Amino acid sequence: MQLHVIDTGFFKLDGGAMFGVVPQPIWKKLNPPDDRNLCTWAMRCLLIEDGDRLILIDSGLGDKQSDKFFSYYEPHGDATLENSLKNAGFSTDDITDHLLTHLHFDHCGGSIKRDGEKLVPAFKNAKYWCGKDHWEWAVNPNSREKASFLKENILPIQESGQLNFIEDEGEVLPGIHAMMVNGHTEKMIIPHISYKGKTIVYMADLLPSVGHIPIPYIMAYDVRPLETLKEKTSFLNNALENDYVLFFEHDKDNECCSLKQTERGIRLDETIKLLEI
Repeated sequence: MQLHVIDTGFFKLDGGAMFGVVPQPIWKKLNPPDDRNLCTWAMRCLLIEDGDRLILIDSGLGDKQSDKFFSYYEPHGDATLENSLKNAGFSTDDITDHLLTHLHFDHCGGSIKRDGEKLVPAFKNAKYWCGKDHWEWAVNPNSREKASFLKENILPIQESGQLNFIEDEGEVLPGIHAMMVNGHTEKMIIPHISYKGKTIVYMADLLPSVGHIPIPYIMAYDVRPLETLKEKTSFLNNALENDYVLFFEHDKDNECCSLKQTERGIRLDETIKLLEI
């Protein structure tokens, strides 16, 4: 097995929304905002090369939305999904499996592309994998999350016939185990990858960045913040005990990290590049 970081660029989100009840004088030291109170975040995906399978986790924002939509989130940077795949020696046609942690637009926007007037899967040869309960949640969205679940990112997956459901936790693909959490959104998948004697955990939106490791640092976007608090506590204890490596989707500076126990609780130990593992 070989892992590749697939950078898809950066975007911006409100700093207060990203850190919830944490006061601005504290969180702005972790991720300084611009004059609109927006902070820069990565959209870092993970490519798993394993025998005949080429598995991509999440796909970033994509490029098919309107200029008005993009003006809210200011996508920027030189990296694109296609170029990052090319730099790793692959193309979108090579992807055999596409695992979606959840269906918020910044995680699945690149999964669908425009082909003339049509919306079609960006990975024409891939099986698309999504949690069954989360799919039902996303196609019948609540008012709080409706703006994050865009029909054009979701429905074409099913219409293509490429959609496959994950119903339970456990091994979903060889070497990849799914943990499901419910604080950020219903049944978000947190993939655990067995790699070189380590467990690499793709954090999605359970821990968007190293700045979110302290337990109370929970996004205002989460639909059940107290559930996130419980899930973070349990996960971090387990991660520390088992020496997990955390892979961050949204941290603009840090790909991975290890953890350590301190007097203030579990905290960042060392930041790590994936290539260093």
